[in-house]
Amino acid sequence: MKTKLDYYRVFYETACFRSFSTAAQRLYISQSAISQCIQQLEKDLGVQLFVRTRKGISLTNEGKILFLKVESAISAIEQGERQLEQLRHLESGELRIAAGDTITTHFLLKYLEEFHVSYPDIRIEMANSYSAGTLSLVKEGKADLAFVNMPIEDDEFVIEPCLEINDVFVCGPDFEIKSSYSWEDVAELPLILLENHSSSRHFLDDLFAEKNISLDPQIKVAVHDLLIRFASIHLGVSCIVEQFSTDELKKGLIKKLPLSPPLPTRNIGCAYLKNAPLSYAAKEFMELIMTLR
Repeated sequence: MKTKLDYYRVFYETACFRSFSTAAQRLYISQSAISQCIQQLEKDLGVQLFVRTRKGISLTNEGKILFLKVESAISAIEQGERQLEQLRHLESGELRIAAGDTITTHFLLKYLEEFHVSYPDIRIEMANSYSAGTLSLVKEGKADLAFVNMPIEDDEFVIEPCLEINDVFVCGPDFEIKSSYSWEDVAELPLILLENHSSSRHFLDDLFAEKNISLDPQIKVAVHDLLIRFASIHLGVSCIVEQFSTDELKKGLIKKLPLSPPLPTRNIGCAYLKNAPLSYAAKEFMELIMTLR
């Protein structure tokens, strides 16, 4: 760049109004400063940009060529500033979220609805995957936030707990329940569990492995709702998230097994990259969750 960008703003205002004094008023500087800027710009470019006439000043042919380019550049800058302002005030932009079906259905849905009502001009994009897959989507730049089953470790992420959840074993309404079940007892039951790749399944397997108990389910499913459905029709005993199954428990479609000791609590977490700035929309969505949870 041969000259300062400020000089082009001075040139633009002067050319628009064909007046040093008007340009000075609009830019809040002295008329002599305007004149000096134009002289310096002409010196840097090696051309004369203005000629004086009886009516004031007018552009030379070289000045007219430069004005068309500067006008276009300033218009583009102003348009960019307006777009940034719209993003800052959540009048445009996008919210990109990666989450599994269960977390989306049972946890995120109400927040997505609230966010859309408050910011209807923000486009919401959802990417579906299991917890480890959602983190990959954020790393690849395909999502801003990933909602995952904790515990999960990745040094590239900040993971903020959003909802505490309890895993419980459930059976159908006609299943004869004992007064208490040990972890060894549960492992002997016909189990219905999530598939091996899910973080919830890893969590369960690790807990039982610490007690030297292995889990060998008769049925493996991909989604949480099937765990509830299969248990309710007596296909076996499922391990489900209690907070995501309140209606079925209240209606008696499924019953909790009294496990002693109970499984430890865990959390649904919101993950985002440590070294990448969040969009205004993503920040607002996180704040909404933290406020309303």
